[in-house]
This record gives sequence, C-alpha cells and structure tokens, in this order.
Amino acid sequence: MHTSDIRLGLRENLGQFSLLVLVNAFVGAMVGLERSILPAIAAYEFHVAARAAILSFIVVFGIAKALTNYFAGRLSDRYGRKHILVAGWLVAVPVPFVLMWAPDWNWIVAANVLLGVSQGLTWSTTVIMKIDLVGPKQRGLAMGLNEFSGYFAVAGSALATGWLAARYGLRPEPFYLGVVYVASGLTLSAMAVGETRHYVAHEVQAHHTEHEDALPTQGEIFRRASLTDRNLSSISQAGLVNNLNDGMAWGLFPLVFATAGMSLAQVGTLAAIYPAVWGMTQIFTGALSDHIGRKQLIAWGMWTQAAGIAITASSNGFLGFGVGGVLLGVGTAMVYPTLLAAIGDVAHPAWRASAVGVYRLWRDLGYAVGALLAGVTADFFGLAAAVWLIAGLTFLSGVIVVARMKETLVKSAS
Repeated sequence: MHTSDIRLGLRENLGQFSLLVLVNAFVGAMVGLERSILPAIAAYEFHVAARAAILSFIVVFGIAKALTNYFAGRLSDRYGRKHILVAGWLVAVPVPFVLMWAPDWNWIVAANVLLGVSQGLTWSTTVIMKIDLVGPKQRGLAMGLNEFSGYFAVAGSALATGWLAARYGLRPEPFYLGVVYVASGLTLSAMAVGETRHYVAHEVQAHHTEHEDALPTQGEIFRRASLTDRNLSSISQAGLVNNLNDGMAWGLFPLVFATAGMSLAQVGTLAAIYPAVWGMTQIFTGALSDHIGRKQLIAWGMWTQAAGIAITASSNGFLGFGVGGVLLGVGTAMVYPTLLAAIGDVAHPAWRASAVGVYRLWRDLGYAVGALLAGVTADFFGLAAAVWLIAGLTFLSGVIVVARMKETLVKSAS
C-alpha cells in the first residue's frame, strides 16, 4: 500500500481496528485464566504456604512480560508488527496444557514465564498497531477500547474459571478455555490481521512537518522514558505503581477474600469485579482524556485506586470487598489508557514504538515488584499490612504526577 492511499483514524480503519480489539480480548482472557484460582491451586494442591512463594508465579510473569515489552517495540519496528503478534501467540500454545497437568509448582512458574513473554509480544503489538491506525486525534479513545477489550476479557475469564473450579474442581477443566483462547487468537492474528508499520510513515508526512536530524539512540530513548523527560518518566513511574498494586490484587486479594470466609465462587466473583469495572470504564475514560487532558485523570486515578485498596483492607465482607474492587477498577481505568495516550503525545512516531516498549518495561516490572513487596510484607506483618502499604505507595504516585508531569495533550494537536 502506498502511503498516499492510507487514511488515519478509527472510523477510516474500523475493520482492522475492530479485529485487533477482538484479538486483544483473547490476549486478556489468557491472563484471566489464572486470576481467581491459581493462588488456591498453590495452597490446596501443592501446599505452598508462604505468601511470597505463592506469589512467585506473578513475579516471573511480571519480569518476563516487562523485558519482552521492551524488545517488542524494537522488534516490531524492525520486523513488522504482525510477525511479532503471531510469534507471541505461538509462545502461548503450551501454557494451558502445562497449567492443566503440571506435576509440581515449578511447572506452574515455568508456564508463567511463557505467558509473560507471550503477553509482552501480543499486548504490546496490539497497542502499537492501534496507535498506528488512528493517528494523533483519537489516541485516548483507541487506547480505551484496546484496554477495555483486554481487561473485560480478563474479568470474564476469571469469572468463568472460578465458576468451573467451583463446579468441577481446580484442574484441569477451567484451563480448557485456554486452548480455545490460544487457537482463536493465533488463527485471527495469522490469517486476518494486516501489517500497520507503513501507517507510521504516513503520519510523519501528514502531521510532523518539523525535521528530526537524527533519531535518538535506544539508550537515549530509555533514559528519556525512565529519568530525564519529566513527562515520560512520570508516566513510567505511574505505570509501574499501577501494576504494582495490580500484582498485589492478583496475588493477595484472593487470599484476603478466602481468609474472610468467602467461598471459591465468591472469590471468583470478587476477582472479576475489579477488572470488569476497569475494562468497561476505559471506553469512557480514554475518550475523556482526549477532551480534558491526561494529567488530572492520571493523578486522580492513582488516588481513586488508593482509596479502593484502603477500603478492601478495612473490610471483612462481600459488600466491602466489592466496593473496594469497584473503586480500584474505576481508578485504574482513569490511568491505564491515559498513560498510553500520553506516551503517544510525547514520543515522535519514528521512535514511538520503542518508547512504548520502555514504558511497558517499567509498568510490568510493577507486577514483580508488587508481588514481591506484598508477599514479603504479608509473611512478616500479615495480609492487612501488605495491602495498606500498597495503598500508600499508590497515593504517593499520584502526588509525583502532580509535582513532575505537565499536560501532554496539546502536543497531539501540533
């Protein structure tokens, strides 16, 4: 396709965009397989007692996904987005089978290395491809739709596996769904998804008349997104803390709920509330950030998350846990698509995929940091202390955004 034939925009590319939304739903559903029942498998089938050991599957998942995110952006620039997307699905093929038949906990941990690599490749490329397609005008809405599809699928999958586990047992029946997810995602990605890398050249011609003498090196992009650029580094730390509390919610909340006397079906329902609210609300918050700006949504989103975590820590019944999950979901929805849209505002299209990779490296390291921090704190000081600690760190992240970050939306109009 010649760049003169390309049209940027969500409506102009609705078919491919919708297909990528569907593919990302299968990506999210793969994570949802584990969301409600893996801590129970650790405790009841493999008799893993220490909280830090139970959360080891999240630690390896987070590290594998974070490192893969970093390279996914660079690889998609070099080899094309579609090739990396298909490769990510191929890596996921063994995961549901290992989860079904693993003879000990180490096999579960190994499966989560593969899952993390797969998620880094597939989710990163669907994000980059949607940004490629829509151009600068509707980034927030595009990211809201992308994250909606992924995390609403996380919730649906968590609810389904919780129900199946309560009806048929923890293994293998709940993981049959994973075979369907992998087969569907791989088939669609290989047979129907189109390459989007050439849309970047068109965006540069149409919207970036200023000349860049030289592309920044990968090292310079890493430094900007991690430390030196006030906006990019503020975005990266907020992403890290967001997934820090998500790692805690993934690993500790099912244990908190079970300790309070919730049944396996109730744990599955509570585990689904937070990603379901997060997923649905992102459609609106992503679009909202295109109108009111990114900064205030990010800051208030972090503070809303902190409130939801605090309410969960203070509760001992289904209603209180549910309210905490709703607030955590709303706060995360305010933050998640907005951070990705802000990256698109700041980074030049020529090195945007690499900047997204650095951001997602830091963001998904939050899974590992959160699981380790929460697990060790829970082992030494109890579950409640771990949850309160994560609430405090989440509130502090919002303060950092207010102090360091400038509004980025104006850049998208230039």
